[in-house]
Amino acid sequence: MYLAETATTALAKFDPMDIMMLLFTIVIFIGWIRLITSPKKNKFAIGWTTVSLLVFLFANYVMIFKVWAS
Repeated sequence: MYLAETATTALAKFDPMDIMMLLFTIVIFIGWIRLITSPKKNKFAIGWTTVSLLVFLFANYVMIFKVWAS
């Protein structure tokens, strides 16, 4: 009975939006790499993408280590 209750509470912590957060982070990272490696540098786009990537990485850190692992 204890294992069934533990499995139920673990599923309650998971939200389908979590997968979307991870996918958006991957897409932002791919865009950041493309901006960095492009021959014509757009400094505003690189800065904006860097800030967005840092925000999403922090949100993913909190989501994985503070919500899922607790």
